[in-house]
Amino acid sequence: MELWYTENHTDYARFSMKVKQHLFTGQSDFQRVDIIETYEFGKVLTIDGLVMVTEKDEFIYHEMIAHVPLATNPNIKKVLVIGGGDGGTVRELTRHHSIEKIDMVEIDEMVVRSCQKHLPITSAKLEDERVTLYFEDGIQFVEGKENRYDLIIVDSTDPIGPGEGLFTTEFYQNCYKALTSEGILVNQNESPYYDRDKREFQRANKKIKRIFPICEVYQFHMPTYPSGHWLFGFASKKLHPIHDYQPESWVALQLKTKYYNPDLHKGAFALPTYVKELINNEEA
Repeated sequence: MELWYTENHTDYARFSMKVKQHLFTGQSDFQRVDIIETYEFGKVLTIDGLVMVTEKDEFIYHEMIAHVPLATNPNIKKVLVIGGGDGGTVRELTRHHSIEKIDMVEIDEMVVRSCQKHLPITSAKLEDERVTLYFEDGIQFVEGKENRYDLIIVDSTDPIGPGEGLFTTEFYQNCYKALTSEGILVNQNESPYYDRDKREFQRANKKIKRIFPICEVYQFHMPTYPSGHWLFGFASKKLHPIHDYQPESWVALQLKTKYYNPDLHKGAFALPTYVKELINNEEA
């Protein structure tokens, strides 16, 4: 008997993977967590039936969420990661020896522990001495903090369930206060393609533009996410991801990457016309 995992991307589009075995399932106070092993994509983390991470393509997401801001400002010392329970974002951050402190706030401890057991490819650096784990609500964690972090990365699920509050104006305002004078905010920004996803992207982008003087969007191609066309938001108090980009500093680090490179850094901000139109649509 063949076993297939299927995710509904819309009411009329589905994505399926053939499953070798089911490694973990659990229901936390927040969501259902599953880890399966597939033939094509290796081990896969799903939350509430949606793909979060696969062994085969996770490097794309995690390299782009981490290295774009760090290549813009190589002097980042203190980082806050909200979400990111699989550990992949932290893994990429720890490759930068200039970073002194990484706080990771994940509301659901089950996600972290199950990944530490079954997905070491992403979670292996969560025990780095610079990393402090907090199992609490990232929305509350950032409240009241001022001038604390050089970089905040919001590595969130979609704006439903535990991730919903990470897309509000109040949350983005608190992130702004928690950042230093050259602080950067990078957020998971949904997809511009399917109707539901693009509405959330427009709403988040519109809120951030009202708070940060610099607000840009960049893209990456994720085979296992709906449509494959996905976005991150880049917001900053001072630094622009293209005008202040320092490719020489990045090259000097001699980091080996599989997706990110200096040419791609610049190219990722060159958006298709339909995405530009969504950004400029003030009625969103």
